[in-house]
Amino acid sequence: MKKYSLLLIVIAVLGFSSCVSNKKLIYMQDLGSQSPKVSSSEKFPYAEELYRLQNYDIVEITIKTASEELNQIFSIVSGDQTNMAMNMGQNGGDLFYMNGYTLDEQGYVDIPLVGEVKLVGLTAEESKNLIEEKVRNFVPDDFFVRVRLGGIRFSSLGEFNNPGKVTILQNRVTIFEAIAASGDMTTIAKRDEVIMLRQYPDGSQIHKVNLNDKSLLSSEFYFIRSNDVLYATPLKVRELGAGTNFIQTLALITSTVSTFALIVALIRQ
Repeated sequence: MKKYSLLLIVIAVLGFSSCVSNKKLIYMQDLGSQSPKVSSSEKFPYAEELYRLQNYDIVEITIKTASEELNQIFSIVSGDQTNMAMNMGQNGGDLFYMNGYTLDEQGYVDIPLVGEVKLVGLTAEESKNLIEEKVRNFVPDDFFVRVRLGGIRFSSLGEFNNPGKVTILQNRVTIFEAIAASGDMTTIAKRDEVIMLRQYPDGSQIHKVNLNDKSLLSSEFYFIRSNDVLYATPLKVRELGAGTNFIQTLALITSTVSTFALIVALIRQ
């Protein structure tokens, strides 16, 4: 009987230790120096932190002049279409795909009248300045140019309630907005080590982000970038197959003890 009692105690301890504590689930805690906010793999140096356009990015290029005839030539996304896209929310990103400018495999966009312009590796501001120079050959003065990404596109994988490819029609998107757009993370998601795969003009890099630490708010990974991939790995509790809260764990222990008692009773017969 002592052996049976000891076995029951071990089962109970393992069961309660497998519960997921609130400390592992709460975002933006004040962790101080307990753990690093981000650990990163090695990467190649780059000039600055501003996002630089990559091949296959979709950009919205708006050119307005005093001439209605030229405006019709330059316009691809009309005002009505743009309003429709904004009203459609996330799925409106498909409209930018159909009507925006996509950088080809060489990083060029083909603008009516202006011709091919290479934008890969440039920031939105640098792209705007370059296009202004090209447009000035046709319109000496009184014109307006705007360049911006056609929404923020990212992918979420792993322990998200609604993983997949997502487009948010905003200029800036925080990592928590991205998580919310993916249906939040599951209870067994590892929030202190979310893997972020980020693309740079000279290659890709893996970062590990701690969502539990509120110091993330002041890091460069607080805002996601277009083409980011977020991967939420599961906690060890998934491997154990134990409950994620007290009720589930209690039910598991009760079921285990009942099964064990039944086996003992059958052996004694």
